[in-house]
Amino acid sequence: MEKKTIKEAIFEVLISQNKPLNIKEIYLQIVENQLYDFKAENPEHIVRTLLRRHSENISFPSASKSKYFTFLNNGTFWVKDKPNPIQQKVKVLSKELLPYDEIIDLQKKYNAIFKKNILKQLSKIDFEDFEEFCRQLLQVYGFKNVKVTRKTKDGGIDGFGELKIGIATMIVAFECKRWAKNTVGRPKVSQFRGDIQGKYQQGIFFTTSKFSKEAKDSSLQVGAVPIILIDGNGIVDLMMEKEFGVEKIELPIYTNALDLILQKE
Repeated sequence: MEKKTIKEAIFEVLISQNKPLNIKEIYLQIVENQLYDFKAENPEHIVRTLLRRHSENISFPSASKSKYFTFLNNGTFWVKDKPNPIQQKVKVLSKELLPYDEIIDLQKKYNAIFKKNILKQLSKIDFEDFEEFCRQLLQVYGFKNVKVTRKTKDGGIDGFGELKIGIATMIVAFECKRWAKNTVGRPKVSQFRGDIQGKYQQGIFFTTSKFSKEAKDSSLQVGAVPIILIDGNGIVDLMMEKEFGVEKIELPIYTNALDLILQKE
């Protein structure tokens, strides 16, 4: 006899019984009729997981997009798109709720707009304020003794700091370009590298705009001090990661787990 999958076993139970059943009833029918050979320590949990992941009207983050069953308001399950044999009046529990996938999509759209607005604001602040902003951002990220320098005294760099890596400490210089539209090209990166070569172990180049492809290609070169490029989007990503200059609001998202309560023991 050809072995059935758990999904096929559940289908067979529901069709043969010709009525909606709860999780325990389905599981006991599978065992009684030897429709599936469970190897797990908690086989009923396997049935429960498959039903919940593949049933309409139950929504949670790891739920599958493929739906084979329907969860009814009395805690039972039936075959999706198949008429209910006992003509049970079904009220969809989560029909009036915004689907989980739509909430995630809205969050992505909101974050994109939020990042764009933050970046727009950063690109308008005074260049000295932007240098101080970058100094504090590096501190939040773990750098020590971060200072903003005067260009006339330090070869054109905007600041430097220390980053402890293991037992070693790396001295890092940073450059800040508070630009709204202009793209940072390779000459600016090369100039920055020339200013710090032999004095610092690494350089970080911040800009509120973008880097050209040539600039990106030249950031890491064999035998030369590496330059880390952080564009406007990267800056906002760091802000959000460290909650620096932004605040995160935790909004509780509830998912339907009523079937766990309504099932009969």
